[in-house]
Amino acid sequence: MAKTPKKSAPTTTPAMEQFLGFKKKHPEAMLLFRMGDFYETFYDDAKEASRVLGLTLTSRNNGRADRIPMAGLPYHALDTYLARLIRAGKKVAICEQMEPPQKGRVVRRDVVQVVSPGTAITDNLLEGSRNNYLAGVVMSVDSYGLAVADLSTGEFRVSEGPAARLWETLEGVAPAELLVTPEWRDAHADDVADRLGKILISVQDDWTFGRAYAYEALTDHFKIASLKGFDCDDLTQGIAAAGAVLCYLQENQRGQVKHVTRLLRERSGEVMTLDLVTQRNLELVASIQDGGQEGTLLSVLDSTCTPPGARALRHWLSRPLLQREAVERRLDAVELLRNRPPLRERLRSRLKGSGDLERLMSRICCGRATPRDVAAVRNSLEAASDVRVLLAEVEVELLATLRDDGMPDLADLILRIEETLSAEPPALAADGGVIREGVSGELDQLRDVASGGRKWVAALQARERERTGIPSLKISYNRAFGYYIEVTKANVERVPEDYTRRQTLVNAERYVTPELKEYEEKILTADERAAELEQGIFRELCEETAAKVSPIQQTARSVAAVDVLACLAEAAAAGDFVRPVIEDSVVLEIREGRHPVVEQQLPRGSFVPNDVTVDGDGDQILIITGPNMAGKSTILRQVGLTVLLAQVGSFVPAKSARIGICDRIFTRVGASDNLARGESTFLVEMNEAARIMNTATRRSLVLLDEIGRGTSTFDGLSIAWAMTEHLHNSDGIRPRTMFATHYHELAELEEILPRVANFSVAVRESGDDVVFLHRLVRGACDHSYGIHVARLAGMPAEVVTRAREVLARLESNDLTMSLSAVRRSRKKGSIDQGQMGLFETNGAPAKEPPPHPVVEELKSLDVNRLTPMEALAKLDAWKKSMECENLGGAA
Repeated sequence: MAKTPKKSAPTTTPAMEQFLGFKKKHPEAMLLFRMGDFYETFYDDAKEASRVLGLTLTSRNNGRADRIPMAGLPYHALDTYLARLIRAGKKVAICEQMEPPQKGRVVRRDVVQVVSPGTAITDNLLEGSRNNYLAGVVMSVDSYGLAVADLSTGEFRVSEGPAARLWETLEGVAPAELLVTPEWRDAHADDVADRLGKILISVQDDWTFGRAYAYEALTDHFKIASLKGFDCDDLTQGIAAAGAVLCYLQENQRGQVKHVTRLLRERSGEVMTLDLVTQRNLELVASIQDGGQEGTLLSVLDSTCTPPGARALRHWLSRPLLQREAVERRLDAVELLRNRPPLRERLRSRLKGSGDLERLMSRICCGRATPRDVAAVRNSLEAASDVRVLLAEVEVELLATLRDDGMPDLADLILRIEETLSAEPPALAADGGVIREGVSGELDQLRDVASGGRKWVAALQARERERTGIPSLKISYNRAFGYYIEVTKANVERVPEDYTRRQTLVNAERYVTPELKEYEEKILTADERAAELEQGIFRELCEETAAKVSPIQQTARSVAAVDVLACLAEAAAAGDFVRPVIEDSVVLEIREGRHPVVEQQLPRGSFVPNDVTVDGDGDQILIITGPNMAGKSTILRQVGLTVLLAQVGSFVPAKSARIGICDRIFTRVGASDNLARGESTFLVEMNEAARIMNTATRRSLVLLDEIGRGTSTFDGLSIAWAMTEHLHNSDGIRPRTMFATHYHELAELEEILPRVANFSVAVRESGDDVVFLHRLVRGACDHSYGIHVARLAGMPAEVVTRAREVLARLESNDLTMSLSAVRRSRKKGSIDQGQMGLFETNGAPAKEPPPHPVVEELKSLDVNRLTPMEALAKLDAWKKSMECENLGGAA
């Protein structure tokens, strides 16, 4: 935020007084103040602009005793610099000159637009394949209200929910900007940075978040008596958030948000909430490695033909459906398009001729459209009309609904644009040539005058050359002097008496004649009047197009849905996907399932498919053991992706699949930390695990890839054991669970808990070599083959050899190889006494050590009478006892 003086000195210039006034109205924005051919910034704005944009920082006194920092950028380069500011998370207020400069008076200026990361609408500030959301939040102790708007498309939705779910909901939205009260920002700024990253937090006064004010603002905007028609009348915090967001958009766009035509309420139970952890672990739209799209599910699926289709695909992937009937409708449409390649190809071919209708209409309604934008609307509506014709004979419910209800007839508007715009309109209306000949008789006449005037000037030039005998004489035009006759110095003596000198140059003189001045006025008047008339006709066309915003947006959404359905059908055909059977059960049965991304990255036919059955009433929890690199993580992720794809309405990579609808997919995969918040890898892991324990239900799918590896073996094993028991035994939870682990001790749970089943990933051993078969088989595995993996990673041979020696001793239960025993021996001065094999490879032959209390207790222990948990407790007690000995020995 730029710091500006509270009071200006009496000697402040009028222009600086203007700046300070606008800055007071927009204190959080960087103010770009138009002065001639530059946008100037002052004070801290100038310092920040210099830092972000690399501009030269200068200063001047502007009538003040102290010098004011300033930095300017050329007005014609605004789009380039504005994009850089918005990507840097800045809010920018653009102050324009509203009239031509006139000597002796201050130019009238006004802020015509405020642009921020969440309110951008131009293509150079946006990514075509993803939405750009502004989110408004109202929160109480128990609940939240959330409003989400994409100004670039007109999307506007609202929801309410329990306070505990706010952050995961916001993570799913991934807003570019957050709108809150000052108090909320002060309390939660760190949480925003931690959960949502470095996004802009904008504040509005508390009163704008009042429900009564918000309700009135919403009904006034939509021109309705109540919000009952939007199914929102009973909301409290949601309405408050929506009203604040709408007012913020109206303020930024000076009221021009006519393309926000509806408020969509989102209810729990309609779509699945995917928290950021699950989206990241399943690599839906961003790679874990570098955050890019390569290697993600989206990269495999996305062959959409339109920007709205690309955005819709992302939206579908992040919000799988929870109602079986809705899923089946999508699957019916995908199946038809998969089975009819000619229809699919024709649809996709025609869709490629469609532009970004949603964003085109946003620019038209906000008064920022170019002639080419309006031409693109015409082309897109023509493509939609062709899509409707191609779907004429289709009877599948969803496609028929999209055709009949979602693509209204807009032939009149298409014809109006076609008849009004020129065949190849210019980039800007001010360039001229926007309107087709025959639209306006007056415009045609003015064009004839201007065109004829240019011919007349050429004829005059020829005539004057003949009259004066000066072959180099020429008639030209510039903005400063208008039309003039230019004669070189060598021919000045031939100039007729009726020539009046206008300008002297180094090598020439410029003249005018009464005839030339008279015709100049006629030509310039025609040009100016033609430009004015043409821009007026173009504005009328934009207003007529904006009046159709609702049916055009409806068409855009329907075309996007057809695009996604055709894209999913294309993926199903290319990837040999099958239609899943969707049930309201707690069964998950996949035959010869594959990972859609990994399979594509491997040579064709080399991916090993696997069968997986997880049944909430049968094999509820699968404990999966097996070597490193054998593919446990891949199997877990492919199950999660199969469920997600099925509930999106896509075919799935398998031979067959039965999918009992899941309400949530939870993942706990890999190791990461959050050092900025003081959270270790293990604490992050426990946070994620706790969320699963507290949130999962009987209809959830839980995918655990290692639990407890960030702490001591006994602690980690105990936590993993207790979590498994909790997921199995707790009433109301019992989710379908797959648990990949290196704690082979967990395999014992199959004998204790009836709905636990052991599986492992098979290997084939040949001497010191191990072949990973990537095949999931029944039964547990008791080896991790970590040393083999270390050898494959290039670990020095002597390290690998020594590791095998140590492993052999450990597996023989040689309990005397502890560091504490070595320390005790050293303290007594008898290095040769006791077993030194693990740490003293060159020591003397081992002597019989004195009996250790733990060993003696082991000898007398009746293990057949111990439960697994009692055994773990014993192990933990011995561990702590030996740790105490260790500390004593070290002392």
